[in-house]
Amino acid sequence: MAASQAFLQLDPRIQRYLWAEGWGALRDVQEQAIPLILPGNQDVIVAASTASGKTEAAFLPALTHLLGRPDDGLIVYISPLKALINDQFGRLERLCEDLEVPVWPWHGDITSTSKRKFVQKPTGVLLITPESLEATLCNRGTSIAALFKQMTFFVIDELHAFIGTERGKQLQALMHRIEVALGHTVPRIGLSATLGDMSLAAQFLRPDRPVAMLDAPSTGGQLLILVKGFEEFAAANGTGSKNDPETERAPLAIAQHMFKTLRGSNNLVFPNSRREVERYTHLLNGLCEQAQIPNEFWPHHGNLSKEIRYETEAALKQRERAATAVCTSTLELGIDIGAVKSVVQIGTPPSVASLRQRLGRSGRREGEPAILRGYVIEDALGEKIDLETRLRLDTVQTSAVISLLLENWFEPPAVHGAHYSTLVQQLLSSIAQYGGLQAAQAFSLLCAPPGPFERVSKDAFAELLRTLGQEEILTQDHSGLLLHGRIGDKIVNHYSFYAAFSSDEEFRIVSGGKALGTLPVSQMMTPGQRILFGGRTWLIEAIDEEHKTIHVAPAKGGAPPLFNGGGGRVHTRVRQRMRDIYLAQDTPPFLDPTAQRFLGEGREAFATLALADRLLLDQGSQAILLTWLGDAANEAIACVLMSRGVQAFTGRLGVEIQRAGRSLEEIEDLLGDIGSQPAAPVDELLAKASNLIRQKWDGLLSPHMLRQSYASSNLDIDEALDWLRATSESRSYQAIGRT
Repeated sequence: MAASQAFLQLDPRIQRYLWAEGWGALRDVQEQAIPLILPGNQDVIVAASTASGKTEAAFLPALTHLLGRPDDGLIVYISPLKALINDQFGRLERLCEDLEVPVWPWHGDITSTSKRKFVQKPTGVLLITPESLEATLCNRGTSIAALFKQMTFFVIDELHAFIGTERGKQLQALMHRIEVALGHTVPRIGLSATLGDMSLAAQFLRPDRPVAMLDAPSTGGQLLILVKGFEEFAAANGTGSKNDPETERAPLAIAQHMFKTLRGSNNLVFPNSRREVERYTHLLNGLCEQAQIPNEFWPHHGNLSKEIRYETEAALKQRERAATAVCTSTLELGIDIGAVKSVVQIGTPPSVASLRQRLGRSGRREGEPAILRGYVIEDALGEKIDLETRLRLDTVQTSAVISLLLENWFEPPAVHGAHYSTLVQQLLSSIAQYGGLQAAQAFSLLCAPPGPFERVSKDAFAELLRTLGQEEILTQDHSGLLLHGRIGDKIVNHYSFYAAFSSDEEFRIVSGGKALGTLPVSQMMTPGQRILFGGRTWLIEAIDEEHKTIHVAPAKGGAPPLFNGGGGRVHTRVRQRMRDIYLAQDTPPFLDPTAQRFLGEGREAFATLALADRLLLDQGSQAILLTWLGDAANEAIACVLMSRGVQAFTGRLGVEIQRAGRSLEEIEDLLGDIGSQPAAPVDELLAKASNLIRQKWDGLLSPHMLRQSYASSNLDIDEALDWLRATSESRSYQAIGRT
């Protein structure tokens, strides 16, 4: 420590604490972060791998700065998870007790007594969620300036989890509103292990001035990866598929393999849905019962009660007995659950960034490798197999994601959404904070630069106010003061108001009045579209958005669709890597023999169908436009086609086009015509689209603003049109194999 200049800059009391704790040296990220954060005069992003010491890299200099002030100070730490706040409280409490700095956890599970004590003397370290911070601004509006008067830093943990989301826009607004109340800026420190583009992250953290960026290199520990393939024979026998839980055999085989492999150690298992979490937990618990051993497998997802989630977290943290959590992304973030031997991914990873975040939980002990175990299920080949099965898409996409992970690439953060839904919430919250606002004041607070909604024009803001007034969300008194309307008052006074996001909702699938189950839907839908559910193909007859219900009928004829409602949004880079893998000759070393066979079969089908040289694939009543673009661009192309009267939907290979008697040549000509013309307005592109309500307050927007908001967050119109133009100009359509 003596040779460390950064260590010598820390407060002597912190130095003594680190010596007493047996620290031999500061970590690299701490050495670099301390001189950047300590002066307290700039915004800083600290990007470093999981378990690299990011939290201490922020708090050691921030606390030193606080202790060096002539009066008391306040550090506000903002976390996306209550569980992470509880963990950080445990990590900070002992250090801060030595420093005589109080630490205040604040979220829905904290007693009102503790919160009152903080309000009486708001100094030290406040650990809080965006929702609790929102409630504070709403309910203590007149005292916000006094409450945060001593603020020295905002510390935002898991920064990547906020960027591009409703909570992220809410967080930007909350920090801005506090700074407006204080009359000065407060340095912001962002911490993350997964930032695909540091400049975009900096733009999110502070849009109007430079941000110091520390991108600490990975420690370069050993990484072990194995992807095992499992074949589902039910489909080949005509009795079901991997989408039909009643006939599946492969999941049991996977559970048996995990039972043998994971027993005796702590692990995290990530299936791709809550339903799969329940299924695999049930299978693994059953295997424990059969073996007459104590249970080692515990569920964890957002729909479970906090007691069950805490029970799982406690099982992982205790050292007496091994425990494995079967979980959704709820355990993807940095909750301290101790050492995890391996991370298991069942099915295609949602994204490269998500897989990297998950893998960061493994290999945290000195000298231990990070271990990733992947499982892919493919239906057996038979006479009536669909294109997705023939191409072995799950195996190829999993291979693409892992190969990009190994190259240290992951998706850049999405920062371009309009987020009108969150603007509605922040407008209502600001009116509560100030007891009413003039329209010009509200626009200046939220939309004028450097406000969080600076892309919102005065005309758009006026349209929003008119719509909210018509719906009795807002009203104006005789002086023009904006106040909550009859319905707006009920909204703001309900506890659910403080969250900017709505909890995940699934659509009920109903056929002939009979409920078939529920399906998560991540893209727009229209009647006439086909979906996969329960191993069968269904035709959408109607969509009841108010009651979250999709009415379907059995589809007659035609190839099964590539859309099945689940999974994350896929980036263009992933799809292009999938195409590269189909064309390559080498085999990724992380695939086991069965997965290697799947890859070989997929490559053979790719070559047989001549997909490398084909843009339109004849599928009978449908044609598939092979774009190899991401979901945002594919959905934009589908919208363009629908605006021309052509039924089109996104798929895993590109865009599925309903031919309706059109020849491939006619579709070629239409695509060429689209590529030669400027883009239609968003209102025209989305005129026939349903299911555009995605964010919490979208239902309060005018149809025009709803379409604008959806397009800004979900469509990449520029990439779509660039692809169509480039394809048209190169005359690639002439190379289409006509069959």
